[in-house]
Amino acid sequence: MQLTGSEIVIECLKEQGVDTVFGYPGGTILNIYDALYKHPEIKHVLTSHEQGAAHAADGYARSTGKVGVCMATSGPGATNLVTGIATAYMDSVPMVAITANVNLPLLGKDTFQEVDIAGVTMPITKHGFIVKDVKILAKTIRRAFDIARNGRPGPVLVDITKDVTAALCDYKPVKISKAEPEKRFTEADVDKAVELIKKAKKPFIYVGGGAIISGASDEVAELADMIDAPVCDTLMGKGAFDGYSDRYTGMIGMHGTKASNFGVTECDLLIALGARFSDRVTGNAKKFAKNAKVLHFDIDAAEINKNIKTTACLVGDLKVSLTEVLKKLTKQDHKEWMDYIRKLKTDYPLTYHEDKLTCPYIIEQIDKATDGKAIITTDVGQHQMWAAQFYHYTKPRTFLSSGGLGTMGYGLGACIGAQVGNPDKVCINIAGDGCFRMNMNELATASRYNIPIIQVVINNHVLGMVRQWQTLFYDKRYSNTVLEDKVDFCKVAEGLGCDAVLITKKEDVYPAVKNAIEQKRPVLLNCMIEKDESVFPMVPAGAPISDAFDEKDLLSKNKRFIP
Repeated sequence: MQLTGSEIVIECLKEQGVDTVFGYPGGTILNIYDALYKHPEIKHVLTSHEQGAAHAADGYARSTGKVGVCMATSGPGATNLVTGIATAYMDSVPMVAITANVNLPLLGKDTFQEVDIAGVTMPITKHGFIVKDVKILAKTIRRAFDIARNGRPGPVLVDITKDVTAALCDYKPVKISKAEPEKRFTEADVDKAVELIKKAKKPFIYVGGGAIISGASDEVAELADMIDAPVCDTLMGKGAFDGYSDRYTGMIGMHGTKASNFGVTECDLLIALGARFSDRVTGNAKKFAKNAKVLHFDIDAAEINKNIKTTACLVGDLKVSLTEVLKKLTKQDHKEWMDYIRKLKTDYPLTYHEDKLTCPYIIEQIDKATDGKAIITTDVGQHQMWAAQFYHYTKPRTFLSSGGLGTMGYGLGACIGAQVGNPDKVCINIAGDGCFRMNMNELATASRYNIPIIQVVINNHVLGMVRQWQTLFYDKRYSNTVLEDKVDFCKVAEGLGCDAVLITKKEDVYPAVKNAIEQKRPVLLNCMIEKDESVFPMVPAGAPISDAFDEKDLLSKNKRFIP
């Protein structure tokens, strides 16, 4: 049958099982929006800004495991997607961004709202296409989804000239088949891994986001029990391993627990599962896990030996590779090592000031009010680290945060996307006041569709994480980090059609969260905390993670590396 390019776009989305698209219309993409109008089976969420659409598609993808889809018109519409595309790229999130460009004869002539968006996004996409011929449109869209979801996932851009969206072409529907999980490791690789594990006396498991992407949570838990080892995670790995487990030591790295940082420093085998050894994890790479052999499982061969030299590796889908290794392992006993790790957990617990309203207390009350079953999204900064430290994540795809790019303003859009993709879940975004003001206009999106998200603002009237660094390393020179102004977030939220509650006391937190959940509509909780609360433990930039210090260390000066 003959269809226009725009109709082909919609039919291809239906082929791929797409039920939701986030976007914002404009001149060059009007034909696609006109075709979409005739297909109510695909829900379109009109965001307040194209960046919000990209973040919403990202949050939808992370929380559901499906490919997120966003759309924008040419020029500024397309460039407004860039930050969201880069965020998805850094965290390996499957996304397809569809943009429309000017007519083919006008390309390269500085036409109104013309931008080479494929060129702009080349470094921040897994692949990019510009479609200039309607005959290859369907094939290109199908390939874009394949690339986005298979192997190491990532965002793919499809830019289509406007004349292609209007041109007629024969279209034949195609049944999409599921790709086989990637497997590049050999039997010899499996045997080497098993040998290393069997010989280890002090193994430590380090879990990253790849464990969530591959759906390998059960295999991670089985491995930990099989080899009797402790487990830490990265920011992206939250929820891949049960946060209540006796084996769990917390997050590793710059704001990781001392139990994780000290334990990894002293282990003799570090088993990295779907993690890329980010600088925020390793600290000084030359001193990272210096006593350990490193066994690295990852789907991307480019990550092997990139940041940390490995002893052995298995390249392929983590669920597949772990399954093969588990077949050859026998039950191990490392009682002395596990007792030592438990002592580290007892000696160095996470603490906070309990005599006043603080973000850790708020996070704990959110955990209690949701029974640990909410989807938590965050922006970037102190609140992000506290959300990682003090909420107990027990299931994958329940913690969504910008790890690699560190995008302020990510959380609200991502929360909207997560709620749309998971309508039966409670979805809560935790943001600092500095982050919230960047994309708070997306509250209008939530109220327009009555998307029942809860927006928690941790309001300390400063850029908290930057101020913490200024306090510790810049002699308290608070250059442009104070946000003392007249903005009233409660009035902003109400003006955008949401409910709002001001919270100034500890006893108000739990009831406010419970009430917000029961409202089944978007609610903002504006929580006022003091400006000089700091996130601990902390590892200074360039220091080894064994130099993690906390507030007690600052007061007693009993650590080797105190600023």
